[in-house]
Amino acid sequence: MSPSPTRGPLLLGVRHHGPGSARAVRAALEAARPEAVLIEGPPEGDALLPLAAEKGMRPPVALLAHAADDPGRAAFWPLAGFSPEWVAIRWAQEHEVPVRFIDLPAAHSLATAADGPDGAGAEPDAVRLDPLAVLAETAGYDDPERWWEDVVEHRGARGTGEDVLGAFEALGEAMGALREAYGDGGHRRDLVREAYMRQRMRAARREFGDAYAVVCGAWHVPALRAKATVAADKALLSGLPKVKVETTWVPWTHRRLARAGGYGAGITSPGWYAHLFTAADRPVERWLTKVAGLLREEDRQVSSAHVIEAVRLAETLAAMRGRPLPGLTETLEAVRAVMCDGSDIPLALIEDRLVVGDVLGEVPDGAPVVPLQRDLTRQQRTLRLKAEAQDRELELDLRKDTDTAKSLLLHRLRLLGIGWGTPVASRAGTGTFRETWRLRWEPELSVRIAEAGIWGTTVLGAATAKAEADAAAAEELGEVTALAEQCLLAGLGQALPAVLRALADRAALDTDVARLAKALPALARSLRYGDVRGTDATALGAVAAGLAERICVALPSACTAGLDADAAAELRGHVDGVHGAIGLLADADEGLRDRWSAVLAVLADRDTVPGVIRGRAARLLLDDGRLPAEETARLMGLALSPASSPADAAGWIEGFAGGSSGGGTLLVHDDRLLGLIDTWLVGVPERAFTDVLPLLRRTFGAYEPGVKRALGELVRRGPGGAAAAASASAAPEGFAPELDPERADAVVGLVRMLLAG
Repeated sequence: MSPSPTRGPLLLGVRHHGPGSARAVRAALEAARPEAVLIEGPPEGDALLPLAAEKGMRPPVALLAHAADDPGRAAFWPLAGFSPEWVAIRWAQEHEVPVRFIDLPAAHSLATAADGPDGAGAEPDAVRLDPLAVLAETAGYDDPERWWEDVVEHRGARGTGEDVLGAFEALGEAMGALREAYGDGGHRRDLVREAYMRQRMRAARREFGDAYAVVCGAWHVPALRAKATVAADKALLSGLPKVKVETTWVPWTHRRLARAGGYGAGITSPGWYAHLFTAADRPVERWLTKVAGLLREEDRQVSSAHVIEAVRLAETLAAMRGRPLPGLTETLEAVRAVMCDGSDIPLALIEDRLVVGDVLGEVPDGAPVVPLQRDLTRQQRTLRLKAEAQDRELELDLRKDTDTAKSLLLHRLRLLGIGWGTPVASRAGTGTFRETWRLRWEPELSVRIAEAGIWGTTVLGAATAKAEADAAAAEELGEVTALAEQCLLAGLGQALPAVLRALADRAALDTDVARLAKALPALARSLRYGDVRGTDATALGAVAAGLAERICVALPSACTAGLDADAAAELRGHVDGVHGAIGLLADADEGLRDRWSAVLAVLADRDTVPGVIRGRAARLLLDDGRLPAEETARLMGLALSPASSPADAAGWIEGFAGGSSGGGTLLVHDDRLLGLIDTWLVGVPERAFTDVLPLLRRTFGAYEPGVKRALGELVRRGPGGAAAAASASAAPEGFAPELDPERADAVVGLVRMLLAG
């Protein structure tokens, strides 16, 4: 049947991403058979609508529009398979009926910095009215989602003909009443959008008469039906700013359709709604069967009897609450009680995987993209790196060419600000040739790719140009050292000369030893990565060696400049970082290690240096075998003598035995050092003890439980006192008083194998 000329065009007010609305739209279009379909959306997308019918298009997808000169200024119009707008598009294409978008052009929306379709661009003080919440409250519901399920999803969701058209009429009247009571909700942009929609409707009337349908948000129906003059609409639209835009289709995800993902017109349960839309019959039974399958995959014992019982419980709960069918609330309560033994932990998994879900849509190859996107797509296919919406860990062995190519691609994308992959700690081993990534594709990455397109047409070329530009713009030494590390990780050999020039310039001008010390570890790591990846880092090694020499000269004076506790703790961390870096650099310059050890000796023996740094220097020398045990005991005795302040002594202990340096194990094995600490501790005055207690608790509280138990047992046995300070002969049972070189050498080979694996 065709719409009556007296009634005007068919106005189908919908809820975005509502499966009940989607079914009703399909039924209404089948009943009315309009000659054209107009849909809420940016008209710039009209040229892309034919792609919706192609085989490679699989929702959820989104129309992406961005400013041509500023790709970061962008907006999305997401569509799921259960979105009424998507159903209307596909119906029109299947019936060879013209279909067009009629919302305010993105050229205007983006020019006014709008951030999306519904709900964007409001006045700062405006409060957006939630029509569903008002209608639900009026009907006596405290949950708009439950009200919507009852009146749309469960009642008449599969209706046809006049019943469906009548439902749309009733919803339009309800929205009209709301707009009369509340006005336009405080959003002038809605008035502008609706003026433009009316203009497009007038154009459609000239072409098709009233035999066309409009699919839009239900809130707009009263405004589109109102008798507004052409002059009034033109006045609203005059003077709107405008920018040139580009549009395309991009993949979207169910998770990004959820309100938790930040999408303004989102829903709370896209996975559940997708199920309701696709389940032809017995949706609750089919849903609970999916839940059982997921729980079985997680090794939980769930049988068909559990499914049957859960269905019965859900139906009983719905009947008790006067609902026509069980909704999401009833099904989840049944799942918790029957399948999860009352636990919220497996229920959280169900809500994440099934209620929300990680479905990722696909777009056909013919969709327009920037050249950078084409190159990335080619590399993804070559390397078999599929974009997926859920988290996935990728283990790489850099000794393999394919894995190295994957690593280079991911590092180049990170440098371009395209965070598809995030490096994480490897669980497979500690070798430098191993790399672990956590991959997750988010729809917003399409915008990041468009933004990065200004740097080049290929990932390699764009990353190289971006690195060179970042090097020229960097103001601090730390920025350039981090960039040099990124360049080596990403294999950007062509960008390294510019980065190294900037690095040498910043290093020559920087006189702050803390910044120099902070920069050196990154350079040392870069050299290691260069070795692993076969990158020539000779020039970088020269810069790093020069930086290390400057640190060796400047560090002692920097540590005696009246540092407060926070500055001393920060510098102590830099000493650790420089020590590790010099260990990597010393392979090329053995004399550098000797010069650094001399610096540590000065720091350890100079009483004007803060205790936390003196203690750390002593510990590093001891670990390197450059400080005899007797000298270590002497330095500790001086630090813990009555002449030293308790706070400085506690700092020395923290520097020497704190952190993850194995200080607790050292004290377990060296009864002499433990005795010195024990003797000092029992002699600290009460008032001073209160001041140093937090520092001591932080130091000893970081030890492993087994180490703390062993230390407690040693203290209980009484290892402290003058005897312990004078001799190490009274070692606890199970520990030798001194190192046995032959026994130690016997495990060297095994340790090397473990570290290499």
